[in-house]
Amino acid sequence: MIGGQEAHIFMNPQEDKVVETPFQRMGGEVQVQALTDRFYDLMDLESGFQALRAAHGTELANARQKLFWFLCGWLGGPQHYTGRFGHPRLRARHLPFKIGITERDQWVSCMDQAMRETHVPEDLRVQLNEAFFKTADWMRNQEG
Repeated sequence: MIGGQEAHIFMNPQEDKVVETPFQRMGGEVQVQALTDRFYDLMDLESGFQALRAAHGTELANARQKLFWFLCGWLGGPQHYTGRFGHPRLRARHLPFKIGITERDQWVSCMDQAMRETHVPEDLRVQLNEAFFKTADWMRNQEG
């Protein structure tokens, strides 16, 4: 689901053509994996993502895998995450972690940089940034 809309192939009745999912536009699993890997690599590399990195603890392999599975389905591809864990319940699953404005902003910024560096098409990157911001803001459980 992207920005409250189902992410799937549909016919555009005005133009009578098939519209690709964000998953397809990005290049499928290979590109979603590249995006996920770059996102987590940037947390370790960039000092501007220090609070975000600290919120993830010492080990990133599990989080990296789960984000890849989640993004595949969220972008309109295979439902790897829900097939393994059921409904994502994002807010509930993230309640144990401090998520404030700093963490939200760093998450969105890190993902934006990862999308730029993995060459997500510009119009799709803008659309995804809006959806990521709304989701990240909804996940906040701290005032600051």
